[in-house]
Amino acid sequence: MRQATLHQLKVFEAVARHNSFTRAAEELFLTQPTVSMQVKQLSKAVGLPLFEQVGKRLYLTTAGKELFITCKDIFEKLSEFESTVSNLKGLKKGKLRLSVITTAKYLIPRLLGLFSQHYPGIDISMKVTNHEGISERLVNNEDDLYVMSQIPNDFDVSVVPFLENPLVVVAPRSHRLAQEKNIPLKTLADELFIMREPGSGTRQAVQKLFDNHGFSAKVKLDLGSNEAIKQAIAGGLGISVLSRHSLTSESMNSEIVVLDVEHFPIRQHWYVVYPAGKQLSIVAQTFFDYLMNEGKAIAEHNFLNNISLNQK
Repeated sequence: MRQATLHQLKVFEAVARHNSFTRAAEELFLTQPTVSMQVKQLSKAVGLPLFEQVGKRLYLTTAGKELFITCKDIFEKLSEFESTVSNLKGLKKGKLRLSVITTAKYLIPRLLGLFSQHYPGIDISMKVTNHEGISERLVNNEDDLYVMSQIPNDFDVSVVPFLENPLVVVAPRSHRLAQEKNIPLKTLADELFIMREPGSGTRQAVQKLFDNHGFSAKVKLDLGSNEAIKQAIAGGLGISVLSRHSLTSESMNSEIVVLDVEHFPIRQHWYVVYPAGKQLSIVAQTFFDYLMNEGKAIAEHNFLNNISLNQK
């Protein structure tokens, strides 16, 4: 192993995490032959094969599994060391890794912009994904902090409430129910819905509410983007349930409207989450403190202003 390099370990870790030479090459901006060669040289240094190919599937060998665990420990320690050095330098340098639920992408980047003004030397990586994707990243400890709307039940985590995330029913402004008040939930049983993909937190919350009242939504279209859903609503393809944070004053003043439906909004929250017992880096702790104080105040102020504008 003395012949192994840190670069080879980084390449191996990416291949093992993706179970794919191709996806690892894309992530690291390398060619696939280069990735294959680095893994081959590392296998030679270990003295045992690290992967085995069965059909089209790639599997870690026993030695590969052990090395994958070791790599995660190594990179975690290096990250902690970088953060310690950043602290010694007064947070002039460092890296922050975030994963956020899709609905939070309308807010967190704005807060990151303000954070970066305070700490311009901090490099930030943010992954936007759905509930299943963020849960997988959390279990694999791929990031420093996670902003999500559903707390995992099968994994021990530290959880801090961050901000209210109400879900509302949205329809075209020309919809027959647009001017109605206190619309019975049953009335929506005959409507065609445009929904986020299965596995999204919003879809699960809506399905739970409907199940509790004895009916299911008639889903006409699955889309993986809130922006695409808003365009589909404006085009008259159906109605949907979206986070209030995803509705800007511009969109509300033009083509879509929030319906006044009983049992809505569905009261949800965003939470800042990280694995229980995880020692946050200096950079991550600084951003966490920023979110809980300045960030939270800014977010709540913007949210209230947005609601006020939409109601005019």
